[in-house]
Amino acid sequence: MNVRELNRVYFIGIGGIGMSALARFFRERGAVVKGYDRTKTELTAQLEAEGMEIHYTDDVALLDKETELVVYTPAIPKGHTEWNWYKDNNYNVFKRSDVLQWITEAMYAVTVAGTHGKTTISTMIAYLLRETGYGCNAFLGGVSVNYNKNYWSSDNDTAVIEADEYDRSFLKLFPDVAVLTAMDADHLDIYGTVTDMEDAFIQYTRNIKPGGTLLAKHGLRRAADLQGDTKLTYSLQNDAADVFATDIIQKQGEYIFNVSGKDWNIEQVHLPLGGMHNVENAIAAITVTKLLDIDSEKVKQALSAFKGIRRRFEYVLKTEEIVYIDDYAHHPEELSALIKSAKQLFAGRRCVVVFQPHLFTRTRDLAEGFAHSLDMADEAILLDIYPARELPIEGITSQMIADKMENKCTILSKEGLLEYVKVAPLDLFVTAGAGDIDKLVQPIKEILEKK
Repeated sequence: MNVRELNRVYFIGIGGIGMSALARFFRERGAVVKGYDRTKTELTAQLEAEGMEIHYTDDVALLDKETELVVYTPAIPKGHTEWNWYKDNNYNVFKRSDVLQWITEAMYAVTVAGTHGKTTISTMIAYLLRETGYGCNAFLGGVSVNYNKNYWSSDNDTAVIEADEYDRSFLKLFPDVAVLTAMDADHLDIYGTVTDMEDAFIQYTRNIKPGGTLLAKHGLRRAADLQGDTKLTYSLQNDAADVFATDIIQKQGEYIFNVSGKDWNIEQVHLPLGGMHNVENAIAAITVTKLLDIDSEKVKQALSAFKGIRRRFEYVLKTEEIVYIDDYAHHPEELSALIKSAKQLFAGRRCVVVFQPHLFTRTRDLAEGFAHSLDMADEAILLDIYPARELPIEGITSQMIADKMENKCTILSKEGLLEYVKVAPLDLFVTAGAGDIDKLVQPIKEILEKK
């Protein structure tokens, strides 16, 4: 299907971070965009302000019967009335991943996949392409703090797409440049085994267009099986990789470093973000700009003003008395990187981490990893599991993680957490998780400011 010729598009689950990026893509091209979502949010309010008609009741009387295309999220339940009505009446009903496939076929596509880091790297790449004047159409899984958006457009037929492994949707993409950050165990409710998940990431690299490039993190398991006419690796500091950083200096929660490639170097790169993992993310993003022959001085200048992604090592408060960091971390590896970076950057402070587990299946499969990660904190607090698309599983609760920890761990309700924040002595405080813990960030910030 030609995405440029569509005049009416309807979204079921329009408020999702990936869905809303596509909705904005069609709206900016002049299409009539309407949609449904379960709840009204800050993001759906923005979409409505941009001219999209949205309702919040699953009701056939409210859907758009003149639409040319129906796009739905895989998180929609099978009993959804509108979705079934469109299917029963032979409309063009496609997943979000199908539309992204059409975009990768129509444009020069840079896609970023991996079990963690993909939101930050894809946003960095898209930001650098925009700020250097190269231009791109960005389809992101997070909100760029610089622009307060997860999508932006360009006359340049280049797309930067976050490639989601959930539901195997990234296997529909056909990139010119494919980035692969990690293949750690996750989504085992979908894949079954770690081997099957790794097979899917290998298949992702087989979809690279002829003459295309794979940029993979150095040291991935089964690296020899990865495909691509040109294969490059990146690393934080391992000089066995094709691209890596040297002379890293950390100063007041920010970094200055050099980037070394096979036949190029960029010196004195300034990254105004916390977290050593973000230096590695920046190395991947910078490498993509080199593949596109973008001037290195323009890249350096742009990166020095990069403000990051909302809920990715985001400084909610940063004063002499209290540092409050919020992060989307929902996998043990992400949680470990978050806690390690926070403790390195703010050594001497007592690190208190609040974690909301996301999904019963993920908690069941990775409980030991979560426990090990949380043991890195000086104090850990768990909220109840956020179910998202799942029904409860008997015996799977946050206590399962707490029982595997060596250090003491407290389980609190959301109300209990706010009461805790009011009275506890805090100087380095971290909230993490992919559920609705983000709704507590503003109330916590207000309590800490009053203290």
